[in-house]
Amino acid sequence: MGKVPRSCARVRGAALVAVRPTCGVNASDATDMSDGHNVNILVVDDDQKVRLLLRRCFEGEGFQVAEAARGSDVLPALEGRSFDLITLDLTLPDTDGLAVARAVRERSRVPIIMVTGKGDLIDRVIGLEVGADDYISKPFHLREVLARVRAVLRRTAAEANGATAASARETKGARTRLHFDRWELDPDMRELRDASGALCPLTTAEFSLLSIFVEHANRVLTRDQIMDLLKGHEWSPLDRSIDNLVARLRKKIESVPDDPSLVKTVRGLGYVFTARVGH
Repeated sequence: MGKVPRSCARVRGAALVAVRPTCGVNASDATDMSDGHNVNILVVDDDQKVRLLLRRCFEGEGFQVAEAARGSDVLPALEGRSFDLITLDLTLPDTDGLAVARAVRERSRVPIIMVTGKGDLIDRVIGLEVGADDYISKPFHLREVLARVRAVLRRTAAEANGATAASARETKGARTRLHFDRWELDPDMRELRDASGALCPLTTAEFSLLSIFVEHANRVLTRDQIMDLLKGHEWSPLDRSIDNLVARLRKKIESVPDDPSLVKTVRGLGYVFTARVGH
């Protein structure tokens, strides 16, 4: 990682949304992204000093940077140019970061990093529910920002390469799909669809957790075992609570989340995925 300017030591007023463009990352470029190559970032913040600080820090890492001061500028910017990341202030003069993140999520399967104040637990939870993969609490050190952005880019690169490999296998007729309850899970494309074929949006952490449950169906998994199986996932503080991650997943796949029939709690131990899984 490149050297971070001393002026980039800490920022109190920024929030980040890490975004993959609508069509995803080209697989040929994916392996270079976490090193700063071929990465375009849109900095959205009403504070000019914050925008300048983020621009200098990101450009110091080799990223290409554009700026916007209002939430209403985000979607037009995405239509006019392909961006790999968007840094997004949670509080903007015309809207809020959650609304912008929701609007972006409706148009794209993009990984999202939200940055919130230390006490904004509700915003963090809502941000995760609208599709955020991670968040950073304010005040934050820009070394942490850069580390988390690179982690998101690595996951994006892995997913892009995985999708390319999945397409090749599908062409050869070797693609695998798993079925349980009313759902179809595609591990290669990292997609979950219902019986009608509609896509169920899952965050990276949610999909990884569901894949683990499906692979270990009808077997009790302790929280420590789940953490070990998820060791390849870059954890944020909230994600470290397996219970919260399970609750988020239940809201997506259970008919009655408060009375789950697929992911059941085994008191004193952990969880068990009770569905019958077929190919």
